[in-house]
Amino acid sequence: MKLSKIKEWADKNLQGDRVIWAVVFALSLISILVVYSSIGTLAYKRTASTESYLLKHTFMVFLGLGAMWVAHKIDYRYYSKISRLALWVSVPLLIYTFTNGTTINEAARWITLPIINTSFQPSDFASLALIINLASMLSKKQQNIDDVKEALIPMLIWCGVICGLIALTNLSTAMLLFATCMLVMFIGRVPVKYLAMLVLVGLLAGAVALKFGTRGATALSRITAFVNGTELPFQAKHGRIAVATGGVFGKGPGNSDQRNILPHPYSDFVYAIVIEEYGMIGGVIVLVLYLVLLHRGMKAAYNSERAFGGLLSAGLSFDLVCQAMVNMGVVVGLGPITGQPLPLISMGGTAMVFTGLSVGIILSVSRGEQEENWGHTEVSEEVMKENKDLEAKAA
Repeated sequence: MKLSKIKEWADKNLQGDRVIWAVVFALSLISILVVYSSIGTLAYKRTASTESYLLKHTFMVFLGLGAMWVAHKIDYRYYSKISRLALWVSVPLLIYTFTNGTTINEAARWITLPIINTSFQPSDFASLALIINLASMLSKKQQNIDDVKEALIPMLIWCGVICGLIALTNLSTAMLLFATCMLVMFIGRVPVKYLAMLVLVGLLAGAVALKFGTRGATALSRITAFVNGTELPFQAKHGRIAVATGGVFGKGPGNSDQRNILPHPYSDFVYAIVIEEYGMIGGVIVLVLYLVLLHRGMKAAYNSERAFGGLLSAGLSFDLVCQAMVNMGVVVGLGPITGQPLPLISMGGTAMVFTGLSVGIILSVSRGEQEENWGHTEVSEEVMKENKDLEAKAA
């Protein structure tokens, strides 16, 4: 009886792709366990209890899940209407971050919100707004996608402006967002010759960011150190030690050694703690969960009967999972240090909310298509019933 009530509640409140819901719940549980294990040194430095940080992180996890639930209840077509306004709002926010941003972990990427005293990263907001607006513009211009002036130029301008402003303070996020824009435009049937124009815009924006941005020198030094391979940075060295000592089954929950040495074991290098404590098995499970999330998001895009829904789901899925792949790649030594957190797992503030919104919108797309298919099924059944009644009367 209880199981039937739980199923009834889930059918009513957790709509859309059930696999995505399961993946997010699994990653959220992993997040709480691993972050709790890795915040001991942070709590000691700030003379606070680990439980207080655990409660704060758990609250943010549930806040992200709440944002996801709210977003998945809203018709995804509504986001198209507010995306342009969100883009216009994000421009002054990004400029303010560059000129007066709050510095956290040696990077000025945040704005401190007054009264609630919480850090807010405008690049998260701007990335979400750009992906939604790009999907909206592409879906509306499908009939005249070759029109450079009407269709292509506005997309290029917005991609260049937003990615360029983000790159001034956060080069890796700008590069990931730019790659997502390329994918969305490719799926949206933009000719390859015009994608080359987008690459040119990206190169120009990147050059300006390297020249005038706050992180250009740091990014170049990290890339140079990775390519030359002369000496591993401190974080990378101890991240690889965590991976190497984790073995197949790991040291067990709470038994990590590198959590007390790594600078940010609860955010940038949380995947190293996952492998050290849960072994290669735990690392592979987390990797598979992200790949499943990408597959289901792309499946929702494939099944969508509307161009906007398909492009939106594909763009958000790719952006989210690509960020996760970059984070995990850095930990295992496949790329230079970027400072990218692991979505849905790393300890964070408003980033949890924006990640939840992204997944919620993907769920809204899958939910909308399911309801439409259900509606078509009901109509088909009604038509069949009417046909049978007519045949019976005729007989």
